Amino acid sequence: MKDLVETIKSLSNAIPNPSLSFMEVCGTHTMAIWRHGLRSVLPERIRLLSGPGCPVCVTSPAQIDAAIALAREPETIIVTFGDMVRVPGTDSSLEREWAAGADVRVLYSPLGALELAKAHPTKRVIFIAVGFETTAPLTASLALQSRRDGVRNLYIFSAHKIIPPAMEALLAGGDVQIDGFLCPGHVSTVIGSQAYEFIAQRFGKPCVVAGFEPADILLVIKMLLQQIVEGRKAVEIEYTRCVKPEGNPKARRCTDDVFVPADAGWRGLGMIPKSGLRLRAEFFSLDAESHFGVKLRHVEEPGGCSCGAVLRGVMTPPECPLFSTTCTPETPIGPCMVSSEGACAAFYRYGR
Repeated sequence: MKDLVETIKSLSNAIPNPSLSFMEVCGTHTMAIWRHGLRSVLPERIRLLSGPGCPVCVTSPAQIDAAIALAREPETIIVTFGDMVRVPGTDSSLEREWAAGADVRVLYSPLGALELAKAHPTKRVIFIAVGFETTAPLTASLALQSRRDGVRNLYIFSAHKIIPPAMEALLAGGDVQIDGFLCPGHVSTVIGSQAYEFIAQRFGKPCVVAGFEPADILLVIKMLLQQIVEGRKAVEIEYTRCVKPEGNPKARRCTDDVFVPADAGWRGLGMIPKSGLRLRAEFFSLDAESHFGVKLRHVEEPGGCSCGAVLRGVMTPPECPLFSTTCTPETPIGPCMVSSEGACAAFYRYGR
């Protein structure tokens, strides 16, 4: 570790840029960087930016409000992952609806929704599906198994997002200097490193797929610096023990069998073309939006909340006027303080 840090310092000194900004687009990386204090061992000129790598955080306010509206439907059971329950909407949250009598349940596997639907045939079970390419195959498996089993009271509200279009939107927007990417490890096990080739080729930015241990992250920073020193712009894999260039073809086929890309709204980034996943026509009977007549309306961010700017890397959590005062993990205003992968939660826990 000490040798890695010294090599990073040496490489950074060989680059004339006054500052270098590397962005991680994985919430687990964000948490690991803060938890292990990696920023404190890097040269001051190297900035690590937290990007839109938390799936709960980037879920649009409109989708949060839609999930809350679904919880108010009679004879329904809402199932989702834990962090989604506490994310505030315009005037409520799934947690508050739960306290008010709605049937809201937290699960660890999407297939748990199928078991609930079978156990409660008179109820309508709605799975609020969030996550990037890592969890999309699990939701796809749920849809396929539901059809095989002939279950008719299960519905899916898809808030799935795709990472590469968001990275492209960040670079095209030009709001923040990004000199290289620490590409997400979990997502890349599914989509592979080839999915980021356009970033190196079109935008001239080096990319390295990163593991999650402190040595992994420091090695990725070293690899990014080496590319810059050598004048290369390439996509490399540090996380070779889990990631291949082609990813996981079986998982990708499973997702493609059930979903098609669709335009999607991201908190902080707005509408990004082909950055979400919607159910294919043959799975229309599972589509909660269509069955319940869900309308996604434009919803403003909570007053004073800077989650959107934090997710773009434009602002750090302490620069938000609500951070650690009005907005805390106990009384969150925005999802970046709610989620276990949120930048605000990471900074609050480890960086204050």
